[in-house]
Parts: sequence; C-alpha cells; structure tokens
Amino acid sequence: MKKSLIVIDMQKDFINGSLGTKEAEAIVENVKAKIRQYQSNKDEIIFTRDTHSSDYLMTNEGKNLPVVHCIEGTEGWQIAEDLYVEGAELINKPSFGYTDWKKYNFEKIEIVGLCTDICVVSNALILKALYPENEITVDASCCAGVTPESHRAALLTMKMCQIKITGEVAE
Repeated sequence: MKKSLIVIDMQKDFINGSLGTKEAEAIVENVKAKIRQYQSNKDEIIFTRDTHSSDYLMTNEGKNLPVVHCIEGTEGWQIAEDLYVEGAELINKPSFGYTDWKKYNFEKIEIVGLCTDICVVSNALILKALYPENEITVDASCCAGVTPESHRAALLTMKMCQIKITGEVAE
C-alpha cells in the first residue's frame, strides 16, 4: 500500500520566527525522525509551505492575524534546516488548507506539522472529505498548536471526524 507523509508548514517563522513557540521547537526532532522513516522506506513525502506576499497585512488573514510571516522568498518562509529531503514534493499554499489534494492518488496518509489548530486540522479535514475511505492519521507528537489547549481541541475535532490520532500525550 502506498504511504504518503504530508508535512504541514514546518517553516522557520512557525518554529522560532515571528509566530514561533516552544511547543513548535519541541517537535522538530520528532518530525525529523518521522521524515527519515518515510525516506528510508521510499514512501512519498510532501511538504507544504504557508506562502504569503508582501501585501499580507491587507488580506483577510492578515487583518485577523496581523503578524507578518511566511512572506515568499524570506528566511522565515523556508522549511526548517535538516527537514526537507531530496525528492520530496514542495507545495506553496496561500491559505490554511491546500485545495488541490484531489489531484493526488493517496492510499494511506499521515499528517504532521504546524499548527495543529489551524493548518493541520484544515488539511486533515479537506483530505478526509476528498478521501473518505482512506486511512488518515495525524501524529500528535509531531504537531504543535498555537497553544497546548487549542492543539488538544484540534486533535479532538479530527478524532471526531474519524481521523486516527497517534502519539497522544497522556493527560
């Protein structure tokens, strides 16, 4: 069975840049290990990059989240060091969720990345709607939210929508 790893927005601005958090920094090694596992199995790896232009603050998102981040071509827009692997696909997405997943032929999907409560949940729900019979998994140990509370809420939302959650930390 074809396995695909989708790495959501593991960009410098979300890890230790303008929107970085200690929780985001804490998952980098877990994400790196997950990527290496898929790479060693020769499975498909896809990275997304939150991508904005210099007029970000004038957009609807910018008006609601007035923190300049992930401006195309900047250092903060780049995937964090040591995460990107040769041969992986790279998708620039201008919004929370990528809307062209239907062009893929996914079988088994695993999702990791940032932020659990914004872009991870958006893409997971889009993928579930497009591929309702496919196994879709989110590894909670490879995700971080804006806050720990919103991270847990997003995981619960995905679980309720029949997305398998692994790597949960016991409370």
